[in-house]
Amino acid sequence: MSQLRRHLNVIVAKWHTLIRVAGDPYRPELHYMRGPGPKWHAKRQACLQAGAL
Repeated sequence: MSQLRRHLNVIVAKWHTLIRVAGDPYRPELHYMRGPGPKWHAKRQACLQAGAL
């Protein structure tokens, strides 16, 4: 009985891990930058006004 219980505990633990991983709301593709940010634009605008570019 003890060995059966250990096997069942392993199966339950794996299911819990699978459910936790599958239910993770973090989606990294939503956090990637999609181009230059406001600091880059401000720096570029300052360079353009100064005639550096």
